[in-house]
Amino acid sequence: MKITFIGGGNMANALIGGLLNHGFPPSSIAVIEISEEGRARMEKSYGVRCYSEPEAEALNCDAILLAVKPQQMRAACAPLQKYLKEQLVISIAAGLRLADLSRWLGGYDRLVRTMPNTPSLIGAGVTGMFASPGVSEAERLGAERVLQAVGSTLWVNEESQIDAVTAISGSGPAYVFLFIEALQQAAIDLGFTQKQARQLSIETTLGAARLAAQSDEAASTLRERVTSKGGTTEAAIRTMIERGVKEGIIAGAFAANARGGELGEMLGKD
Repeated sequence: MKITFIGGGNMANALIGGLLNHGFPPSSIAVIEISEEGRARMEKSYGVRCYSEPEAEALNCDAILLAVKPQQMRAACAPLQKYLKEQLVISIAAGLRLADLSRWLGGYDRLVRTMPNTPSLIGAGVTGMFASPGVSEAERLGAERVLQAVGSTLWVNEESQIDAVTAISGSGPAYVFLFIEALQQAAIDLGFTQKQARQLSIETTLGAARLAAQSDEAASTLRERVTSKGGTTEAAIRTMIERGVKEGIIAGAFAANARGGELGEMLGKD
């Protein structure tokens, strides 16, 4: 499978590194990147072919991965139109809808919209995926193979669910970082050093997530098991409930979902 990346930013770097680790040869990957410094860095780091602009040789591939910023996508799509034949086009740009991408690509319909998250940068991501009707089962598997280079994947049945994926897993790391930030501050206020507070907060979060991942039980059951009646955890959970922590997280995710729809409208305007 030959893949050409449009854009060489952080997520493109993560995906290329993941693909190489999964056995893709460097010769199967090309990158179109306008930055000379960026091209030199990727050629040195990965041994992939780099180009300064779209051309036939660069786009002689099986899949094109759109990895530029959403605001730059329309301009990046325009010169690709004349090179599109039967390639699968995969977008990792947040907010951009397939209808708009198709329009900017001259009506092309072999499109997959994805939403990876930042843990993909260390190979621990999760990516939501949605395919247009013009994508075959074999092409879906190909897109899956690409994104699974940086973590797990999840197909959704409606494109609008990609906004919900963004609200949960795309923005989700920030929610977790906020929790770590709060727990770390509490540890410092309770007398621990910055280093100790960081260790306690991060390793507790990491361990709890691993425990949840390895268990078939609901998160609520795992929480209840730690919460002894009349104990310290019950006192903490009761206070958090009184402060509306759980409701605030749910409301925040719904706000992110609504904002995703708004951004889709804004980014798709001609």
